[in-house]
Amino acid sequence: MDCPILLGGSWKGGHSATALTIESQRRPSLLLVDALNLIRRVYAAQPGEDGPERAEGAKTSSVQSLRRGLRECAPTHAVCVFDGDGQSWRHELHPDYKAGHAPMPDALESALEGYREAFREIGVASLMRPRLEADDVIATISCKAIAAGASATILSTDKIFLALLPRGVRVRDHFKGDDFSAQDVVKKFGVRPEQLVDFLALAGDRGNGINGVPGIGPKSASELLSRFETLEDVLQAMDDLEGKLGERLRVHATTARLCHTVISLRTDLELGTNMSELRFLPTDVQGRTN
Repeated sequence: MDCPILLGGSWKGGHSATALTIESQRRPSLLLVDALNLIRRVYAAQPGEDGPERAEGAKTSSVQSLRRGLRECAPTHAVCVFDGDGQSWRHELHPDYKAGHAPMPDALESALEGYREAFREIGVASLMRPRLEADDVIATISCKAIAAGASATILSTDKIFLALLPRGVRVRDHFKGDDFSAQDVVKKFGVRPEQLVDFLALAGDRGNGINGVPGIGPKSASELLSRFETLEDVLQAMDDLEGKLGERLRVHATTARLCHTVISLRTDLELGTNMSELRFLPTDVQGRTN
């Protein structure tokens, strides 16, 4: 039986908001694919010049890669999430957000509907909402699924999803075939997963055009969070910090809070989608529906 989890909007199928249950012999498991993270990496690995032939080859490889993810994760529900058209709320708050990102090749952008159709043919729905980034849609769905008793796995190499590990979300590097762990976050950033957004707000996420607090790098950010636990704790203590470090925090406290807001994932979106719409109909390696 489908898992009656509402993912925002009105309830469907007669389920009431006060009677959320999961009625399944098997615990529902949801696979959320960061679609452009997958597609763009596959496209970049394809030989040849940018153009329709390269896009077509990448589509075939993307479908094969998605099939492998489905075999490895064996979900009951699956969805490929794309960025919606238009700039998101983050661009309104921070105009330089993702300003340095290379634009998507025209041939690939023109072919995306074909990718979505290919994913549908193997039983995987695609989801996108205007002016919403895939990251926020994925975070919202995964956290609501976890809260309702399902399991949720995100296929992505985007580091921001590691902030969801403490909420019980599984994050998987599809290309390496490994799950990320809390220890991986500590090893790479020097902070725990629940501190990752605070860390990036201080040290910056320059790949996304977020500079953080000028003069504070990864080492200083991790040391501050080891001592004070959260960004707000750091800013509450900034008057007691001597030297340039304290001065930088006092001058740029507003910037740090803005960066924290921009970096943080939204988990409260109203999407108007029900889990039943994301039911995965398994296919074998030749693509025949079972």
